[in-house]
Amino acid sequence: MSQHPDSNDNLTSTPTTDEQTLTNVDTASADVDDNQSTPAADKHIRIVNTFMKRRTHMNKNAELALTAPEFADYLVNNSFGDGDLTGIHDLRALFADSPNGSDAPLTLEIGFGLGDSFIEMAAAEPARNFVGIEVHEPGIGKCAYMAGTQGLRNVKIINGDAIQLLKQLPENHIDRIQLYFPDPWQKKRHYKRRFVSPERMAIVTRSLTQGGWFHTATDWEHYAFWMLEVLDNFAGLTNQAGAGNFIDRPDFRPMTKFERRGIARGHGVWDLIYSKD
Repeated sequence: MSQHPDSNDNLTSTPTTDEQTLTNVDTASADVDDNQSTPAADKHIRIVNTFMKRRTHMNKNAELALTAPEFADYLVNNSFGDGDLTGIHDLRALFADSPNGSDAPLTLEIGFGLGDSFIEMAAAEPARNFVGIEVHEPGIGKCAYMAGTQGLRNVKIINGDAIQLLKQLPENHIDRIQLYFPDPWQKKRHYKRRFVSPERMAIVTRSLTQGGWFHTATDWEHYAFWMLEVLDNFAGLTNQAGAGNFIDRPDFRPMTKFERRGIARGHGVWDLIYSKD
């Protein structure tokens, strides 16, 4: 399908899946290098991010949604790039005054890109609450604009690092966590940046409710089988398609025009859904 981060050492990359101006990348940071664990070294910890912020154009609608008061209810922490997650410890509480209330089924999408499929899913399931987290302000703005113009009452948007957010949330808190077309980081020395790893999945699984889902999809075959191996061997999660198997794209995950174009060209897409034991 589309291009993913290239193989140049400077880590500047072309857009990832869906050929979007903004990419549907992982909005999360991860652990530190193993050799930097002493107190003295803590002052110089190098964070290994699973995402890369890219300079992208912000259109007028996105800018309007980030600044106009009529869109403010969608933006949990509108801080224009700061990504400050201070005080966000309960996603359900964000919907306390909404028609669904705080007890409705809750989905968190990590790295929603421009938000088209995220908003489509929220519109299709009005009785379910949706929280999206992203680091790219143009995508955040566009997503808020679409939610506002459609009058959705079941959407909240957070600017920041998904792993940090998950660490702040209670256990058994989210019914579904979605990670669609994450950055594959295809160079071997960058595999540590891949979102799906045992360390990160421990954080993800902790936040899921009993029976809750982790759903991921990718158009990179190597990453698909990487995720299959990691997740099939992760204690506490069960592959809904059976060990070693992928699942057909569920109806609730919209197929984007770029995904459809890639499939027409013979490119594969792999979905995985795991439930918490």
